Amino acid sequence: MNEKEKMLNGLLYDAYSAKDLADERIRCKSMCYEYNNLHPTKTDERKNLLKSILGKTKENFLIEQPFMCDYGYNIEIGENFYSNHNLIILDPGKVTFGDNVFIGPNCAFYTPLHPLDAQTRNKGLETAKPIKIGNNVWFGGNVVVLPGVTIGDNTVIGAGSVVVKDIPSNVLAVGNPCNVIKEL
Repeated sequence: MNEKEKMLNGLLYDAYSAKDLADERIRCKSMCYEYNNLHPTKTDERKNLLKSILGKTKENFLIEQPFMCDYGYNIEIGENFYSNHNLIILDPGKVTFGDNVFIGPNCAFYTPLHPLDAQTRNKGLETAKPIKIGNNVWFGGNVVVLPGVTIGDNTVIGAGSVVVKDIPSNVLAVGNPCNVIKEL
């Protein structure tokens, strides 16, 4: 099994010595650079470029510039997706967003996990766990979602939250670490 196959299967892999993964990251970052430097009025070009970066999109979506990701092909966004400025998605693992997801500015979604053991970590090895976001989810600004998290439908994540565990449907959750404070 090569390093990309290990990455996609959630196994320990070497992201930095694998030339194919390094080439894919450079390709994606180059496309993100191009996207981030398009004039905001070039809406069709922006949308088409995002469709070529992301693994799956629907028709109605907008990601405000700037936007960064690692690979792009591991990201799926649903219909009526909106992200404000400075969205970061580290996507060696799959990141799936449902329909009607709204993301405030400066939000980040991280799928990579680095080993706690220093010797293993210093070898450049990591794993990745998927993130899954349901339908009708709203994220306030400056939210960070960590690897392996699932967030249910109709949920609101308050500004500044760090989401370290699954959040159910139909709730308001806030804080660091993010916890449910109210049913909706």
